[in-house]
Amino acid sequence: MSINRNASKEISLSDIQAVQERFSDTNPHWIRELREAAAVKFQKIGLPTARHGNEEWKYTDVGPIAKGGFQPAVAEVIDDSGSDALNSIDLGGPSAIQLVFVNGHYSSELSSVGNLPSGVMVMNLADAVVLESDLVRDNLSRYADCDSNGFTALNTACTDDGAFLYIPESTSIDEPIKLLFLTGAQGADIFVNTRVLIVADVNSKVSVVESFGCLSDSGRYFSNNVTEIRLADGANVNYSKIQQHSDNGYHVSTTEVALGRDSRFSSVNVDLGGKLVRNNLNVLTEDEGSTCNLNGLYMVNGNQHVDNQVIIDHAKPYTESRELYKGILDGKSRSVFHGSIIVREGAVKVNASQVDKNLLLSNEAEADTKPAFWVYCDDVKCGHGAACGQIDENSLFYLRSRGIDEKVAMSMLTRAFLSEVVDTVTNEALRVQISGLIETKLDNWLDA
Repeated sequence: MSINRNASKEISLSDIQAVQERFSDTNPHWIRELREAAAVKFQKIGLPTARHGNEEWKYTDVGPIAKGGFQPAVAEVIDDSGSDALNSIDLGGPSAIQLVFVNGHYSSELSSVGNLPSGVMVMNLADAVVLESDLVRDNLSRYADCDSNGFTALNTACTDDGAFLYIPESTSIDEPIKLLFLTGAQGADIFVNTRVLIVADVNSKVSVVESFGCLSDSGRYFSNNVTEIRLADGANVNYSKIQQHSDNGYHVSTTEVALGRDSRFSSVNVDLGGKLVRNNLNVLTEDEGSTCNLNGLYMVNGNQHVDNQVIIDHAKPYTESRELYKGILDGKSRSVFHGSIIVREGAVKVNASQVDKNLLLSNEAEADTKPAFWVYCDDVKCGHGAACGQIDENSLFYLRSRGIDEKVAMSMLTRAFLSEVVDTVTNEALRVQISGLIETKLDNWLDA
């Protein structure tokens, strides 16, 4: 995606068409038409830079992305340094089901699918578009909105590779499916699009872990990811996303989730890296009895900026949602949380709660939180809360008075603050690894 810095040129239709020319001529006509339509939509709406006055992006300036001079990434063979980076983001314990992508391109050498249950499909999207064309066509871009989200339109226009998962009816997969994305180290500022499509059929059950990280000694890069998750009636999906980009990484992630009758979706979003990060998580309760539990934590310092926008749309009655996000900020970092819960007309007996809490370790850190409810129906139970503050001096004094070193006491209190989110991770190996990452990051902060 070529951008001329000197001319302050933003991404254009011709840039996208240049990327599309690299795609295989053997792709079905429908995917080519989907890309072309998305490119036209992107040309119309562009990216939400400040001049657009977009309220949803009020606190996050994506100008550095729009005019960042990023070049399209090419396929790359991973070397020893890349192997080390892969090990650093490989979370969730040993797994025989793993897809690895290097700069947006599938790496068959680093991937494995093991012995899958009958009917289960775990493959890269480029192959799935050809081999499972009807199934992919019926679900790809069904929920990800290209009409108003410029990043989604850009991703769709440039969709080439990514992951495709299909879990057939009444099938359970006990071990997590891991999707690992490495970006960077091509000697230039690069741009990567990845796409994930997950379809969980009736009464199926699966756990998916998405991990994002950087190659060693990487330069500036922009990672633009879109994930669509469709839960049929009675399906159960446990979804985790862990982001560990470098300080040179820009990351925009959009996750769209649709819930069928009596389905259950739980997610944990962990942000530990990146220079500028924006996560869009949108959940639609399409039928009665569906439930979602959305949890997240973020740790930022220096000049890092992380923005979480979470929207839960209760379109049907008798649905539930629980939302808990917590953040720790140090240095001159900034966090943004915008949570909206919508209760549509006629959606009675909805039970929804939303909480965002921030712990500020520096007087120069800033947390902006904007919880919101849009309720168009009576006979519902909804509540929300938001808080920002510093470490409680009385608690710190209590620990110090019992002979605990100040650094250790600070670490204990901050880890305890995040433990409510960490404890929601059901996979024990993943929970232990996330706890270790948090502890390491805290130690680095306190030693600085």
